[in-house]
Amino acid sequence: MKYSWKCCVPLFLVVTIAAIALRLPLLEQRPMHGDEAVHAVKFSELLEKGSYRYDPDEYHGPTLSYLTLIPAWLSSAQKLSDLSEFTLRIVPVFFGVCLVLLLLLLIDGLSWPAVVCAAVLTAVSPAFVFYSRYYIQEMLLVCFTFGAITFGYRYTQNKSIKWALLTALSLGLMHATKETSIIAFGSMLLAVLIMLLMQRRQDGSVLSIKEIVKPRHAVAALITAAIVSALFYSSFLTNPVGILDSVRTYSVYFSRAGQDGLHNHPWYYYLKMLIYFRVSAGPIWSEALIVILAVVGFIVAITRKGIAGVNFPLLRFIAFYTLIMTVLYSVIPYKTPWCMLGFLHGMILLAAIGAVAVIKLSPNILTRVLVCLLLLAASVQLTWQAYLGSYKFYADPRNPYVYAHPTKDVFTIAGRVKDIAVAGPDGLNTYVQVICPDDDYWPLPWYLRTLSNVGWWDRVDENVSAAPIIIASPSVKSALMRKLYEQPPPGKRNLYVPLFDSYIELRPQVELLGFVTKELWDSYQQHQAQSIPLPTQTGR
Repeated sequence: MKYSWKCCVPLFLVVTIAAIALRLPLLEQRPMHGDEAVHAVKFSELLEKGSYRYDPDEYHGPTLSYLTLIPAWLSSAQKLSDLSEFTLRIVPVFFGVCLVLLLLLLIDGLSWPAVVCAAVLTAVSPAFVFYSRYYIQEMLLVCFTFGAITFGYRYTQNKSIKWALLTALSLGLMHATKETSIIAFGSMLLAVLIMLLMQRRQDGSVLSIKEIVKPRHAVAALITAAIVSALFYSSFLTNPVGILDSVRTYSVYFSRAGQDGLHNHPWYYYLKMLIYFRVSAGPIWSEALIVILAVVGFIVAITRKGIAGVNFPLLRFIAFYTLIMTVLYSVIPYKTPWCMLGFLHGMILLAAIGAVAVIKLSPNILTRVLVCLLLLAASVQLTWQAYLGSYKFYADPRNPYVYAHPTKDVFTIAGRVKDIAVAGPDGLNTYVQVICPDDDYWPLPWYLRTLSNVGWWDRVDENVSAAPIIIASPSVKSALMRKLYEQPPPGKRNLYVPLFDSYIELRPQVELLGFVTKELWDSYQQHQAQSIPLPTQTGR
């Protein structure tokens, strides 16, 4: 074990630095996804009012919001307009790096070479790099899930109450993070049962519950997990009904999972994305190395051949947990790319075992060196994909992980609206109307957060006065023109001009129109012509 640690620590230091280097830079570069913006606005309620109320219909669990308080407080943010993309996205970055560090606790379970391989694959996986920079719950869920597995394994080695409580803490945080934790719970339980049955059939050994976990530790763990989950869902006892809502939410969740909709995809959606993805003349994206080596790792787990120094009950648990998770997520019609991170992480663990097995089964030193060089080259290629995905094609639909994502035009929209607003007499208090059916205007609430007088509408309301600046969906243009030019009596009509100089998209093929009063536009033009510095703006 001491030898393993001496080998692992320097390598882990290098891999951890690489993981940070791939995840941390330019967190503000990619446009905020609509989901990210929704969670940011939801978090602002907690930041500004000091209260949080769990909504069983939307937003998922409360851990993301509460944990974001830490970087928000460190940055002295007090309201939504004080927040930045860095403040929000540093949270998933942290948990993405923690996934690498947690592997240190599995050195004696998976062997130090496999653990180092798993650390490398976790650090450079394009999917994990991309979503470690995404302000949604998924990276937290994967990290807490891996924490439960890691701490649970450590408990099986020495039956210490501290590992039981850390496992319970992780399980409670999983439940408090996202409804899909129930899939991981079920997969874990079924994987344990299958692992025990295989052990009984092959070794003839039968483990009782008392041998697996001490009764008092089990009781303490259950209570701890329940308390952790209840504290978050009840907003730390300020909203007790949130505990019941955390159960009621599954009626909504199961209903959406089975409905037809935009997010329904065929069973092979995730596997196709991982193995080979290319759109038109875009780059080829593939994490097939991980998938193929994971299959090898699964075979090793079943046959118990090809690698030494491994805790095979642990390996078999990981193998069946990953298989069950993959099958369940493939069967569920509702699919979004980030949902595959749970089973992809399991594949990475198996792939590490597979890589070590392939090297050890090589017939001679020359072959082993060649295999190592091929694996190194493949890892470099994954690193290059991760770089392209997060820093070059970060908002390009040719990137498989860019899903229903806003275009970079959101920066143009926000910049133009704010520049024109501050050129007028009301400055950042200028009245702005955004009109989009089905509230399809996200993430604009995030990008217009420094404006204090923005109204959001899903239709043209003729009973409300028209704003000096209007952003609208093309579908409401006819109704909007009637309101602007037919409804007002002569002499009280404002002349509006286009807000944008060219075609503008919120998302690919989702156009937005903009209108500004001629008076305000002339004021803006005058400021531009005279090069009058506009007031300093906070936020993007």
